[in-house]
Amino acid sequence: MTPIRVLLVDDDPLVRAGLRLMLGGTADLEIVGEAADGGEVGEQVARTRPDVVLMDVRMPGVDGVTATERLRESADPPQVVVLTTFHADELVLRALRAGAAGFLLKDTPPGEIVAAVRRVAAGDPVLSPTVARQLIRQATAGGTDERQQRARERLAGLAEREREVAVRVGRGLANAQIAAELFMSVATVKAHVSRILAKLGLTNRVQIALLAHDAGLLEQDGA
Repeated sequence: MTPIRVLLVDDDPLVRAGLRLMLGGTADLEIVGEAADGGEVGEQVARTRPDVVLMDVRMPGVDGVTATERLRESADPPQVVVLTTFHADELVLRALRAGAAGFLLKDTPPGEIVAAVRRVAAGDPVLSPTVARQLIRQATAGGTDERQQRARERLAGLAEREREVAVRVGRGLANAQIAAELFMSVATVKAHVSRILAKLGLTNRVQIALLAHDAGLLEQDGA
């Protein structure tokens, strides 16, 4: 089995050393490089071709949000998981909007970090439904009418079934849960999610959820 290639990005060498220690001993993970600032990420990614980047969100030079935005604009970018000290970090929300696949607190137990890297490499976001709802509600609590209108205009191009799936993604439901609620197969749900991402020009489910909240769809759905 080909190991999952991981790039570590953090300005604190002790944090990088801790991550290398906890991830490096796992047979299916390989640490392929390290960077101390977001400005180094592009070159490191081009050289090491990681599958997953663990990215500190706060760095003194180029922060993790800017580095994530730059990566997600490149061809075939790796998945990005941002690292933070706080649950409700505004920079985390910005990174999720930019296309990060999720976030981890720096004091997350080692086993959960390993599991998160595996999940992201497999295409699943690293956000539990509870945390997703908490973050997204904070992100949209100060929303403007203009942002809501823009979100609704973007979602207007979805078919009715795609819209129903988008609402449930916004509620933090897994594919199997969505399939059960909408009486369809998991494969059909996955196909709908893929079409939603393509139609809206998004990169992952977290962005679908944020857009659904921006548009006020969850309030309409009674969530």
